[in-house]
Amino acid sequence: MPEAEPRVRGLAALVPVVAAAALYGWAHWCYAGASAPSGTVALAGGAVLVVGASVVYFACVVGSRSVFGALFLALGLLLTVTATDQAAARAEVALCAVRDVQEQKTSSAGEGLPGERIVYRHVLNCPGGYPDALTDDRRIAAAGGEIRVAYDPRHRVSPALEGANSPWAAGLGAVVLLALSALLAGAGRIRDTA
Repeated sequence: MPEAEPRVRGLAALVPVVAAAALYGWAHWCYAGASAPSGTVALAGGAVLVVGASVVYFACVVGSRSVFGALFLALGLLLTVTATDQAAARAEVALCAVRDVQEQKTSSAGEGLPGERIVYRHVLNCPGGYPDALTDDRRIAAAGGEIRVAYDPRHRVSPALEGANSPWAAGLGAVVLLALSALLAGAGRIRDTA
């Protein structure tokens, strides 16, 4: 395959940066904006940005690097949304009584996939009636106990255990994947030594 022009490679290397900035802005507006769109419009807009950026990247990068780079780009963009969600303001904190803890077992079909997983749904009694439940991979408290729950009074982001949401892991993962995508796009043609 012919090597892409340096200008096209440079443009493709900018796609992860521009796409991440646009998606972060979109997600931040959806989670925290005063006039945010509905959930359906927010999801559709985010999907268009992720798919559109991946298609542009794939079209600009030559060879098998386009597949891996577009995959890194899409995963990095999804982690960008996750980090934005975890950083979103959950401005209110409520001390809630745990009424019940329900275990839900989930399993994956197929060979080599993760086995059975248990998700704990904590049914809550909070002042004002919201939030009414909190789901986690571990049992946070037993029935009759109390937990402090951080939540968004506008219900744009899911409630979380106070202090549990940190955007750093997802943000770091996004930076690494987006950097790999940009490096693959900016690299020249790999020589065949045979």
